[in-house]
Amino acid sequence: MNKKFFLPGTDKQLKFLLDRIDLKDYKVLILGPGCEEISKQFLANGVSRVLIIVNNEDSLLITRLNLAGIKEITVRLMQFEDTDFKDSQFDLVYAQGSISGFNRNKILKEIKRILKPSCYFCAGEIVSLTKSPPRFVKDIWKNSDVSPLFSDDLENYYRERNFEVISSDDISDTLFDFYRMSNDLMKEKSGGLTVEEKSYYKKLLKQISHESNVYLKLGGNVHIGFKVLILKKV
Repeated sequence: MNKKFFLPGTDKQLKFLLDRIDLKDYKVLILGPGCEEISKQFLANGVSRVLIIVNNEDSLLITRLNLAGIKEITVRLMQFEDTDFKDSQFDLVYAQGSISGFNRNKILKEIKRILKPSCYFCAGEIVSLTKSPPRFVKDIWKNSDVSPLFSDDLENYYRERNFEVISSDDISDTLFDFYRMSNDLMKEKSGGLTVEEKSYYKKLLKQISHESNVYLKLGGNVHIGFKVLILKKV
């Protein structure tokens, strides 16, 4: 698995999208950090412009450093539920594990506002594979500000908010690669963080290290899943 796709869903969400939608000349908005390689792949597939928004200054610094010199990609600091963009500005909004929080409803309202009519939202969502997950799983989600929906309810959730479900898939298998890679990165990064990376990666990798232990060793994989959807604004 390519370490450049250090996200739940790995590179599988992007491939799912590219296999189904021709992105030539699209203007794309990406929500969340860790999407540098995804933004480059968008350009390689004909996208005319990519904007990435992140919601904290550490992510802003790291993302800009990783994309320095690529004029077709802009990185800005914004809250996902309250952007500065005009109505109907984007052909595609892309989120990979970045909107599965308690403010999901507000974010979706904003996404609908800034999407052009009949254009697309590609969402990768952390989901609950069981209706009543155990307390140790709920605690992980609470500490990560994640509020997963039950997997079987996810499509109806989006339909009720006037999105047409074009295609969807359960790609929970990618979480094994994601959490294994998090352990490798923890070992790799722990002794060699730069000044710019320290505040960002230390907190992130410590959190993910705990999550990976729960997922890989304590049975969390029975309850924690990941689903990708391609949705159209109705």
